[in-house]
Amino acid sequence: MTAARGTAREHAAVADLPESGHWYELHEVDDGVVRITEPQVDKLLRANLWWLRGTDRDIVVDAGLGVASLRREIPRLFERDPLVILTHSHLDHVGGAHEFRERAAHSAAVEVLAAGVPASLYGAELYAKLGIDAAGEPVPDLLINALPHPAYDPRTYHPGPITVTHPLQEGDTVDAGGRTLTVLHLPGHTPGCIGLLEERTGALYSGDVIYNGDLIDDLPESDPPTYRRSLRRLAGLDVSVVHPGHGRSFGPQRLRELTRGYLSGTAS
Repeated sequence: MTAARGTAREHAAVADLPESGHWYELHEVDDGVVRITEPQVDKLLRANLWWLRGTDRDIVVDAGLGVASLRREIPRLFERDPLVILTHSHLDHVGGAHEFRERAAHSAAVEVLAAGVPASLYGAELYAKLGIDAAGEPVPDLLINALPHPAYDPRTYHPGPITVTHPLQEGDTVDAGGRTLTVLHLPGHTPGCIGLLEERTGALYSGDVIYNGDLIDDLPESDPPTYRRSLRRLAGLDVSVVHPGHGRSFGPQRLRELTRGYLSGTAS
């Protein structure tokens, strides 16, 4: 009886959703850097993709939720056979990774990605799969507020296994021509979390290690003591700007405030 009601509620929720004309929005941030967002996604999973244009090839940092095809919606993103680098193994960052010929991630994330990451577009189901305790807070029924096309069924959503073609380690570099990223292994949120530092410009692509919001350290794979060490490391970095996995970019002062707030237990 309960299952039947839940299914009816899911059908009603989907039936009420409009079709999205454009699933992705592109925001030119800097010379050769574009932030790609998915505005129709609930804020819990609304992550950034970062498109970096080098002189030899392009790099895409993270691959979004994978609800709508990147190739179909942004064909020019693939004109120079970009390498996608996954900052960690959560659905909102890896969902579109299968569309790229070459995929890089930290070696600690390889097995998780190959097995297929826990995923659902339904709030309660996703919380259960990820081991998230809502702590009395309301859980969204559906984690998208539009459909990429009229026939889309959110119940069929599943990113599937992802094969990493380039396992990464601390200190590795990725050269796109005129743009080189250095891999920083920053575990804690997940074991395979990385940041990418462009030392020439001081830009840090931080994934979910640091962003302007509540940092998540209570997932089954999270390790708070390790996370604290990663944030202490970030606090000492010489950066000009942080391009995070969620939300807008921020400068070094805000980076210090966020790391200090977490480490002191007074994050805001």
